[in-house]
Amino acid sequence: MKQERKAPVLTQSQFKQVIAAARANDQAERNVALLYFSVALGLRAKEMSQLQIGDVLSPDGAMKDEVLLTRATTKGGKQRLVYLSNRDVRKALGAYLDHRRKSEPTSLHPKAPLFRSRKGGGFTPNTMQMLFKRMYRAAGLDGASSHSGRRTFATSLIERGVDIKAVSTLMGHSTVAMTARYVEDNPIRLRRVCEEVSVGV
Repeated sequence: MKQERKAPVLTQSQFKQVIAAARANDQAERNVALLYFSVALGLRAKEMSQLQIGDVLSPDGAMKDEVLLTRATTKGGKQRLVYLSNRDVRKALGAYLDHRRKSEPTSLHPKAPLFRSRKGGGFTPNTMQMLFKRMYRAAGLDGASSHSGRRTFATSLIERGVDIKAVSTLMGHSTVAMTARYVEDNPIRLRRVCEEVSVGV
């Protein structure tokens, strides 16, 4: 049976490339925020499509520090927390919410979809996946998808020395073996690992 092709892991320069392309196109604030939610938080297309304003904003309008993804919104019914502690994520989300607030103040109702389509409604998981493919294609990254964000998230954490159990928890995986399949082995990292081996001689 033919093995399914994995979504590519993005390099830092490729991520900057797709961010630049998103900023130059329509719905810039929304799309930049989506890219950060995918690559810096590791969210699935389904999870992003079902987020509501109340998930990220408290009743007083302040941005929350964490988002609870319920069993109904995740794959495999595994509830998990997503932490809005990354400075770039907060900046991108804040810019998008400010844009929404200025253009249509009533759009920030707690039950309103966080990420709205051009028509003003929410996304389905499928239309969210299609949007990511269009964004990557516009940046010249054919073959990249919403899944590239999750793979990039997992790989970058492992490369920074984060233990795989913590990465597995952040990804919402039931086993570390599943997380391991997401991580792309980087020859530079493997070389560095070998350099640091101590044999006690």
